Amino acid sequence: MNDSAPAPATRRVRVRAPELIGKGGWLNTGGKDVTLAELRGKCVVVDFWTFCCINCLHVLDELRELEEKHRDTVVIIGVHSPKFVHEAEHQAVVDAVERYGVEHPVLDDPELDTWKQYAVRAWPTLVVIDPEGYVVAQHAGEGHAHAIARLVEELETEHEAKGTLRRGDGPYVAPEPEPTVLRFPGKALALPNGNLLVSDTTRHQLVELAEDGESVIRRIGSGARGFVDGTAAEAGFSEPQGLALLDDGTVVVADTVNHALRRLDLASGEVTTLAGTGRQWWQGSPTSGPAREVDLSSPWDVAVFGGRVWIAMAGVHQLWAYDPARGTVGVAAGTTNEGLVDGPAEEAWFAQPSGLAATADRLWLADSETSALRWVDLDGTVHTAVGTGLFDFGHRDGPAGQALLQHPLGVTALPDGSVAVSDTYNHALRRYDPATGEVTTLATDVREPSDAVLVGDDIVVVESARHRLTRLRLPEEAVRVEAVAHHTRRAATEVAPGELRLDVIFQAPAGQKLDTRYGPSTRLLVSSTPPGLLRGGEGAGTDLSRVLELDPAVPEGVLHVSAMAASCDDDPANEYPACHVHQQDWGVPVRLTASGTDRLPLVLAGMDE
Repeated sequence: MNDSAPAPATRRVRVRAPELIGKGGWLNTGGKDVTLAELRGKCVVVDFWTFCCINCLHVLDELRELEEKHRDTVVIIGVHSPKFVHEAEHQAVVDAVERYGVEHPVLDDPELDTWKQYAVRAWPTLVVIDPEGYVVAQHAGEGHAHAIARLVEELETEHEAKGTLRRGDGPYVAPEPEPTVLRFPGKALALPNGNLLVSDTTRHQLVELAEDGESVIRRIGSGARGFVDGTAAEAGFSEPQGLALLDDGTVVVADTVNHALRRLDLASGEVTTLAGTGRQWWQGSPTSGPAREVDLSSPWDVAVFGGRVWIAMAGVHQLWAYDPARGTVGVAAGTTNEGLVDGPAEEAWFAQPSGLAATADRLWLADSETSALRWVDLDGTVHTAVGTGLFDFGHRDGPAGQALLQHPLGVTALPDGSVAVSDTYNHALRRYDPATGEVTTLATDVREPSDAVLVGDDIVVVESARHRLTRLRLPEEAVRVEAVAHHTRRAATEVAPGELRLDVIFQAPAGQKLDTRYGPSTRLLVSSTPPGLLRGGEGAGTDLSRVLELDPAVPEGVLHVSAMAASCDDDPANEYPACHVHQQDWGVPVRLTASGTDRLPLVLAGMDE
């Protein structure tokens, strides 16, 4: 199949949707289990996600409009399918559901039972089930909300006519709110007056606390999710995270879900927008220009380095920079490929950078999906201090080449030149000393630390999952912990050595066609870890099918596949058709065996009719 010019969809045997099962049980249902039989008559959208994954968080936001518009006919079911060990903990899933404002039932599937039943290969994956209980579509990646919305409207019409559509409330039951001062705080900043500014992420606000880290001085933001400039009472944020102080005494805020940088005037409380349009950046969008005219993608942290505000652009696996003097923004490092590759800024790969800290000559960063601590020199060269890649993580002290972290979200420069790492999924504060190359543990039992800030001789840790700031004395010597190493729990795909046909399956949604007005509308990028796994077939191209050659001498590794397709409304009468981008990155663990498959199909978007 040549996916750059897909054939019309053919009618297939209808497949009954497998039951939804998971040993962790159900959330947001008032304690009740949910079965597909009970959902008969509804259009069901099953969202396979994991809370470490930025693309999964994008999909949660994409689905909000669908969820609201079709509340009486559509039931969205989240199936939480963990990557990291911490994500298999039930309480961590409970926290994530509240943290990200998930307003539909969620099945906690710690052992990937339902993931396997639906043959899912990537986070996120969306599966649509019709009112009679049959699978009618599957989409991997983000950017598919428009196609699913159109399909839902078709299903509503079809099954209303058949009498098989059932309207009414779904099984969602909202949990009781908790009365805490902070709710899943993200980042903190020490202010010149001695107070602390905290991003109160889940409540869409900033909170200024007194020096004790507990007493509220004021709140900035209405508390309602929104993108609104104005006074402290009027301003709207959407899950704000990173904070940085500028020379003029104002604060830059990484307004993550609004895909924007905001400016807080500490004196007046006024909030304005510095960069971003409120729209998410997609492949093909401008990568530099006037800051208010360029789209961003989930900025997670900010830090001033070399006279610019550097941005951990978690949504596209890059570092960007905002120039306050010129009012411009643009890419500073990274290719948008997800992984761990050092070198010149324009060649480096990152994986969801989420924490930044600047010194005079280094920008330190927490690269969360590779469980890595990395840094950027003044000349833009990228280096790795701790971490090996996307699939290895744990809690192990010792020489940096052997040490392990687990999805760190924050990094803090210490006075002696060392670095504290908020090792989020290990519930620990770690320390890396560049002078010795050693990693040690400063503190344990800090629940999901997402940031830390120096206050005198103390370090104040943002305990995100305990909804508080915790003050610790920096110890003279670190405490060692027993080493624990993990590898991703996803099973490897057994493939035959030699030629392997890779097919990325893309079916343009109904009423759309591939957009070929300006050249090829598809893109495929393939690489591997280790690089020697591929003897042929790596690199970029426009055909979504490709023959790879695997080296029989390399017994196992990971194939990194990135695919993109652009489609537009297929209506000759419409002079300006709406166009949409579909994209997804896969990291596919493979094991070479003589009896393995010689074809690897990956579904970007496909439908049953």
